[in-house]
Amino acid sequence: MILINTTEQLCDFCKILSTQPFITVDSEFIREHSYYPKLCLLQVGYDGDAAIIDPLSKVDLSPFFEILQNPNIVKVFHAGRQDIEIFYNLSGQIPQNVFDTQIAAMVCGFAENIGYGNLVQAITHTELDKSCRLTNWSLRPLDEDQLQYAIGDVTYLVDCYKYLCSYMQEHHRQDWCSEELAALCDEKTYNTNPSVAWQRIRHNVHTPHFLAALKYLAEWREKRAQKYNVPKTSILKDDALLNIASSHPKTIDELRLVRNLKSEVINGRLGAEIIEVLHEAAQNPMPSDVCKLDRKSEVHIPNHEQSLMEMLKLLLKIKSQEIGVIAKLIATDEDLRAIIVNQPQKTLSMQGWRYEVFGQYAEQLCKGKLSIAYNPKKKCIEIK
Repeated sequence: MILINTTEQLCDFCKILSTQPFITVDSEFIREHSYYPKLCLLQVGYDGDAAIIDPLSKVDLSPFFEILQNPNIVKVFHAGRQDIEIFYNLSGQIPQNVFDTQIAAMVCGFAENIGYGNLVQAITHTELDKSCRLTNWSLRPLDEDQLQYAIGDVTYLVDCYKYLCSYMQEHHRQDWCSEELAALCDEKTYNTNPSVAWQRIRHNVHTPHFLAALKYLAEWREKRAQKYNVPKTSILKDDALLNIASSHPKTIDELRLVRNLKSEVINGRLGAEIIEVLHEAAQNPMPSDVCKLDRKSEVHIPNHEQSLMEMLKLLLKIKSQEIGVIAKLIATDEDLRAIIVNQPQKTLSMQGWRYEVFGQYAEQLCKGKLSIAYNPKKKCIEIK
């Protein structure tokens, strides 16, 4: 294990990395008290060795960011979305040629969103020490146990990567994994647009004035959190935003009547900003077509088609068992509802490899062109 806390050391290490066909990457960070995650530790391995890089030692990470952009080197992560988000925030670029073992594991028949420890146990039969899992990685110095725990996140990843690649090649599932990785490497995944923040808040009111208030409040909260680098919930929680949007107070006195609002919010700068935001929202009610789309955003199926829903679930279970992939990776309940009401654009299960293994059969079932029966002689379920 190599410990790196100078730019010169990192440059030397990156020269080694530049000769490798793949590297394994993990990071330790904290974000409980900030909007953007704070990188505290960076672990990088390859087939033969690994290093821990300390970004808090003021080391210049530019040489490593160049490695991340090298298309000839596969960058292996496990559940790498947050790691990639950190690198994107720091460098402005998405790593090239990414492989995620959690995604690949699902394609290879492992459990949904399998954790790193469980994957390592299943593939290498090694039980990882989890005693340092809740470490505050921003504190220094780190002891030997913490360093060994951290480096394990990339050393065992080498064997996991090799195993999963071999399995996918043997079962011709490389393209399946590539489709899943496309979203992980899409820049849109990491570009937080404050103007659409309201769409991530669950609500059941769809009137023009309520949606406008919710939209403007959510956008204001997102921008404020970004500007001051604080968690959104430290400004206002979702239920408070919904209560304000429902009440639509016009003055501070009316704001005092809203439930779940602290006095320091009402009487401080936040209260004045909220009233200002609501005033702007009142002048710009949500267009009726947006209200209609928002009302239809959650697909519901008629009561008389509930039986069809159960048949689709059975079909999905059969097909998932046939190919050895968990059902939720192929289609969710929401996907099945979209298929029933003939809204294929709302579901990935009608695209790519999912359509080949399930979508086309679901389509036939909904049209009455496919049947599911039990063959007592063969003692198996048959799809005709």
